[in-house]
Amino acid sequence: MDLVQIECGRVVHLLPAGNRSGVSEVIAHTHLHVSDYARSKAFYETVLATLGYTVSMEVGEAAGFFDGRNTDLWVVKDPVVPTHIAFEAASREAVEAFYSTALDAGAADNGQPGYRPEYRPGYYAAFVLDFDGHNIEAVWYDHGKEG
Repeated sequence: MDLVQIECGRVVHLLPAGNRSGVSEVIAHTHLHVSDYARSKAFYETVLATLGYTVSMEVGEAAGFFDGRNTDLWVVKDPVVPTHIAFEAASREAVEAFYSTALDAGAADNGQPGYRPEYRPGYYAAFVLDFDGHNIEAVWYDHGKEG
C-alpha cells in the first residue's frame, strides 16, 4: 500500500494514497503543568512570541496560548510531570529565534538548532528545558532537504 504524508497544523498523518478524507487537527489543546505559574507564564509568553503565539485567555492560574488558529497550549499550575512538546516553526530563523530567546529567558540548552536527519530528512529543530524540566522543541520542516 502506498502512503502519502499529509500535514494538518502540527500533526503529520500517513494515509493510504488517494484517501485524504477525515484529515483534521487531532489535538485541540494540551496542558503543561508548571510549579511556578507567574514565572512560567512570563517565560512562555516571551519564548512562544517567536513562533507567533499570544496569551488569549487566563483563568486563575492557567493561561491559554493562541497561535492564530487555536488556543492549543495551556500553562497550568499543577503537580509537574516533565514532558516533551514540539511546536512547528515557520522557518529556520524562527527555530533559531525560539532557541536564543528561550536561553535568554532562563531555559537550559537541550539541543542547539540544527538538522536532525535521524528523525527525518529536512527536520530542523532546537530543544530547551524549561524551569520544570519540560523538553520544549521548535521544529521547521525543510522540504527542500527531504530528498
